[in-house]
Amino acid sequence: MTDESKPHHFLSALKIADVRYFIGSVGTATIASRALAVVIGFQIYKITHSALALGWLGLIEAIPAISLALFGGYAADHFDRHKILVITRAFSAVCAVGLFLVSKYGGEYTVAGLYSIVFLVGVARGFSDPAATAFEAQIVPKHLTVNASSWISSTWISCSVIGPAIIGFVFDAWGAANSYLFISAFFVAAWICMILTRGIPNTIPLHKESIFKSINAGWHSVVKNQPLFAAMALDLFAVLFGGAIALLPIYAEKILKVGASGLGLLNAAPSLGALIITLLATRHPPIEKAGRNLLFTVAAFGVAMIIFAFSVNFWLSMAVLFLSGIFDGISVVIRRSMIRLLSPDHLRGRIASVNSIFIVSSNELGAFESGMLAALIGTVPCVAVGGVLTLIVVASVTVFAPQLRRLRFDVHTLEQK
Repeated sequence: MTDESKPHHFLSALKIADVRYFIGSVGTATIASRALAVVIGFQIYKITHSALALGWLGLIEAIPAISLALFGGYAADHFDRHKILVITRAFSAVCAVGLFLVSKYGGEYTVAGLYSIVFLVGVARGFSDPAATAFEAQIVPKHLTVNASSWISSTWISCSVIGPAIIGFVFDAWGAANSYLFISAFFVAAWICMILTRGIPNTIPLHKESIFKSINAGWHSVVKNQPLFAAMALDLFAVLFGGAIALLPIYAEKILKVGASGLGLLNAAPSLGALIITLLATRHPPIEKAGRNLLFTVAAFGVAMIIFAFSVNFWLSMAVLFLSGIFDGISVVIRRSMIRLLSPDHLRGRIASVNSIFIVSSNELGAFESGMLAALIGTVPCVAVGGVLTLIVVASVTVFAPQLRRLRFDVHTLEQK
């Protein structure tokens, strides 16, 4: 048995300095971005008292992130990914300072100003997400893919707990404007960590093909790979219909009556559940029966959302959101590993950009869909219907994507069975 095929210590990936710096950048950027989402959502709801206003918030960030993601994937495969990440991290810090200024001095134009800067955040995300996903291959050896993926995922998830949990108390104590200054400090830390991360330079083609031909190659590669395409589509529709995060300000303010501090804890609960499961995945990766596990966990996520919809008890809601995070955490580890293991090296950026479109569509367009539907039929029915639709999506993918259903990997060699 070669060194690469032997089981690895759960800290193996962390012995690489570039992996540690990259994880530091992922962690601090995640604290900042997740805290930012809580503050903007609660601030806009406090000003407007409108579910529709929360929906528009998701759509405004989704428009640039989706429309630019394919160009971001092209950039990630044809330019220096490290430089792209350094620039976008710095730009995010500037946007956070801009949110502070708008909140402090915006007056009657505060909401319009917040929406405008959220649009710019979406622009940065359109380039940073594909570059970050593709950049992992430059710092992580293939035989440590699942180990590193679990650590990166667990860092992202743990910081998704820390950011919302802390910022709710910061908001209550010092208000929205000072919360944005707090957030900007973490974006600066993410920028510094990214500067320190070097990795192996990505190969930049000497002869750049047509941008539209290049973009089409990424889409074609994903669509013809049934397990990869089905996994992305499964996540897209499950979160699009079943996600309730965009409506948490309404639950916190009107249904559970727990304020900004409670909102922060509600946002943190799913991430805490996901953190625990991804840490377990560093020792017990869930990819031996990847397809089956993915379908099961997304179905369980849908059931959790149905229970959450009807809960009027804060602690029951916290528990259900915690369980939803466990199921989502397994899904994240499996999908991240699939993208790395099933993507040709020369197409990593473009495949990552396609994945980014699916993620942004599910999260931000899901927020818009939730806001619109909640305005029409009410918050509780909206979340309940979303959970039911998630179960229907899982059943459909199970029937129509047999290659995903049967997908398996060897846990030692990471070769597809």
